[in-house]
Amino acid sequence: MPLGVRAALYVALRVLAAAAVGVLLGLVFGRVWIGVAAALAAYLAWQLWLLVRLDAWLRNRRTADPPDVASGLWGDVITQVVRLHRRKRFHKDRVMRVLRELRRSTAAMPDGVVILNGENEIVWFNEKASEYLDLTRKVDYGLRIDNLVRMPEFTRYLQSGQYTLPAIIRVDPGDDRYLAFQLVSYGEGQRLLMVRDVSRRVSLEIMRKDFIANASHELRSPLTVISGYLETLASESGLPPDLAEPLAEMRRQSARMTGIIEDLLVLSRLESADGQVEGEPVDVGAMLATLRKDILARPLHPAKVELRVDSQAQLLGNETMLHSAFMNLVENAAKYTPASGSIGLRWWTDARGGHFAVSDTGPGIAAEHIPRLTERFYRVDIGRSRATGGSGLGLAIVKHALQRHGAELEIRSEEGRGSTFTCHFPATRVAQPVTRAASG
Repeated sequence: MPLGVRAALYVALRVLAAAAVGVLLGLVFGRVWIGVAAALAAYLAWQLWLLVRLDAWLRNRRTADPPDVASGLWGDVITQVVRLHRRKRFHKDRVMRVLRELRRSTAAMPDGVVILNGENEIVWFNEKASEYLDLTRKVDYGLRIDNLVRMPEFTRYLQSGQYTLPAIIRVDPGDDRYLAFQLVSYGEGQRLLMVRDVSRRVSLEIMRKDFIANASHELRSPLTVISGYLETLASESGLPPDLAEPLAEMRRQSARMTGIIEDLLVLSRLESADGQVEGEPVDVGAMLATLRKDILARPLHPAKVELRVDSQAQLLGNETMLHSAFMNLVENAAKYTPASGSIGLRWWTDARGGHFAVSDTGPGIAAEHIPRLTERFYRVDIGRSRATGGSGLGLAIVKHALQRHGAELEIRSEEGRGSTFTCHFPATRVAQPVTRAASG
């Protein structure tokens, strides 16, 4: 029998028993209804007394013992309450143990951890976060983190909503200390802020960039002299025939080294600059038309170079950087496309922004290579790259030039079916051309 039905029958039997006792008392004293009413009133008073005891115990169940009701409905209720209370206490203790373990493990982490709510208020942080951000335990709980961490770049990162990549921020303009902030959302409105000291890594990166820039500058002058002497020797009329081939190879390698150094200098300039460029309106259609002419003017080029300009909109940016990025993409497509193949250039705009795509019918790229294509000196096929004169820096230049314009590079390729490189510019970079009204 279900528990609810059994409890209802139990109460009904108790009420009937009380009424029967009232009837007997009424027969004894000659007042049946008065006897029934008195018995039911006594029964109700007893139930109210049990209810008062239950309420008093529920209010003070941490210190008081449960009412001693051996059986009946109230006994079942008290038993269920005690059972629920014990289960709740068990789960609470279990959650507290897990929370303590979590806090101990995060406290032992080498990185700072800050838990934020949806309003960017601090819920909890570990000792490393306290050390990195100068936070005080308990005093700073409940305060907005952007009111305590006074770094404009951190505030912009917090409000940007773009948390895919960490933000590397210099703590103090007069200090060489850098922190990397990474925000991760979880749960309902909860966010986890990871803080890491990357000062050593940034210092090594700066040293590497300075070395490359300085070495490139120092190598350019002697290489120019060597190239000049090789040019002079090659033009000599009395040059022995057996030296013609070595000199030609030396000139090719000298030109290749010059190209690598020029690319390194361009990349160093892009990396040394901070923030995004403002720039002026750039006529993308005219720039692409010039690039197409340059490719067709070369002795070796694909059979077909198509240009499709679907929008007259212009790009707000640095024309030199954009030309360098677009030229590298077009030259790569021309280098790796056979003479019988074709490449296509397309510029269009939509609600998301402006888009420039370069497609080719070259050999394509395997999927495992695509994530690393924009790394410096990364080559899919070393032999093929050397044969085509590639420096391995072109796509790195493209990536940094696009980053300076808030744009992204999308690469789609399949072995044996060609590749498509697409530059996606935000809508804020698209400018419609100014139309001048005709004079009457």
